[in-house]
Parts: sequence; structure tokens; C-alpha cells
Amino acid sequence: MDRITESTGAFTATTQPNHCLVNEYRPGQGIMPHEDGNMFYPTVSTITLGSHTVLDFYKHINDEDCDTLSVEDRHIGSVLLERRSLVLVQDSMYKTHLHGIKEVACDTLSQSIANLDHTEHSLGDQLPRDTRVSLTIRHVNKTTNISKSISLFGKHKK
Repeated sequence: MDRITESTGAFTATTQPNHCLVNEYRPGQGIMPHEDGNMFYPTVSTITLGSHTVLDFYKHINDEDCDTLSVEDRHIGSVLLERRSLVLVQDSMYKTHLHGIKEVACDTLSQSIANLDHTEHSLGDQLPRDTRVSLTIRHVNKTTNISKSISLFGKHKK
């Protein structure tokens, strides 16, 4: 966690990561376009282990510029998340856009992949997915100190 904080500058002294969500995705599995909400500091970092995936971004349905309800019509771009990569989503991409992963067993790399030039892959490559584990690391704004809660429950009034 310290390495992510120090090397990226994405988190501050008061917003250090304090939450890690571990998810497993098998080939053909994804997650529908969504937003993480305001429960978290508006920065999320995700480490991809195992297989690659493609993270898609969409205009929010409440966006004034968005005149369609079709998910595909609201697609604004994608990022190829390679094995052992770290991605940071923050600021307007976190606050005002949806993100998701399509339910496909194989990704065909298109011109919508914003970081394609920074990978060893080429336009049109087909990348079969394998099992992917994601570590989503972020700061939860309000937490409870569980050790204090446990000690409160353990005390009995006499």
C-alpha cells in the first residue's frame, strides 16, 4: 500500500488506502457498468493478477451531453489492464463516469483502447481471457475501529 501511495501520489496522508476488495473473474465473466459512489475517496487503484481484461468507460446516464440510453452508445473508451498492472481511476473519470468489464471470453483489441500504444499488442489482436483476480484498493471515508467495537461488546455493566 505504501508503494502505491508513494509512487503514484494518488492518495494523501489523510486518505491512505484502508480497504482492499478481492474479486475473481473467470473467462466470460465481467461486471456491468457502474459507479463506486461517494462512500470512497474519489481515487481507486486496481491491481490485475492472472489474466488481462479490458476496462470500459461510459458516460453517466445523467450526463447532460448524453442523449441516448444505449450502453454501447455511451461508451467513451477503454483501457487494457495487463497482468500485474496497476490502474488508477480518479477525478472526473471516477466521479462522473461509469466503468465496467464486458462478459466475453476473448477480447478483440480495437481503436477504443486508449493505452494500446503502450502495450506489446496490436490493433485487432484477440486475447483469450483466463482467470483474473483483481485487488481494488481504496480509501473508505468512514470506518469503524473494530477492536474498539469488540471491547465495548465484551464489557459488562455490574
